[in-house]
Amino acid sequence: MYIVVTAFIIVACILLTLIVLVQNSKGGGLASNFASTGQMMGVRKTTDFLEKATWTFAGAILVLAFVAVMVIPKEEIGRRSVIDEQLNNISQPVNTMPSFSLPADEDAEAATDTEAAE
Repeated sequence: MYIVVTAFIIVACILLTLIVLVQNSKGGGLASNFASTGQMMGVRKTTDFLEKATWTFAGAILVLAFVAVMVIPKEEIGRRSVIDEQLNNISQPVNTMPSFSLPADEDAEAATDTEAAE
């Protein structure tokens, strides 16, 4: 059931994207291609249809998202991510930084030589 709802959401998203791309930002869009006045739908009805279709698909995506949450398989809810499982399986952290030893002995000898000279 979850896969079916997810498929419906994907189809609704694709259709919504196509409908939005057909529309013109200035209000013309697909309707501007039909210039004759004797058509069955007419210019104004085409823009009304596209606007209603946009709101319908947006609402359908919202409703289907809530339905998808309700039909999530119960074994998916309590499952942990693979990354968390791998982090828990690590017994000792791996040090990837190279270790550098500072020449502390030379600095200490130089400091004692300077103090002794004073």
